[in-house]
Amino acid sequence: MTTNRIFIIAHAPLAHALRQCVLHVFPDSGDGIVALDVQPNVSPEETLASARIILQQQRGAGTLVLADVFGATPCNVAQRLVDGVRSKLVCGVNLPMLLRTVTYRHESLDALVSRAVVGGTQGVMQVAITAPQNQARKKHDPDDHDHQQ
Repeated sequence: MTTNRIFIIAHAPLAHALRQCVLHVFPDSGDGIVALDVQPNVSPEETLASARIILQQQRGAGTLVLADVFGATPCNVAQRLVDGVRSKLVCGVNLPMLLRTVTYRHESLDALVSRAVVGGTQGVMQVAITAPQNQARKKHDPDDHDHQQ
């Protein structure tokens, strides 16, 4: 079965850093994930040309393009790159989104877009600091030991 490819386009060095994070968790997924760091001294036209070469080299059911910030150069380049059929674009890439897409890249491209958005939004949350080991110890606390489960 052919799986979808993932193409990360982001401000340098974020694209390659995210790819490296994914390879840390999924070391065998390297062939299906490519990255393009958008450099500040390279024109959008040159970046688009590089992105087209990378996209043409992709072999798979489809390509999910993940960009960092909507309205910024990486996203603008990606919008000109994707066709909406064999390639789709999601902006706001983060590590939870990327890990979710790698996990489900065998699904249809449309399903993968949904997985990416859900993974990205569910990965953003406020974390309450309520664990006993994170609370300041009161001077009169007779228990000198942190109890961890």
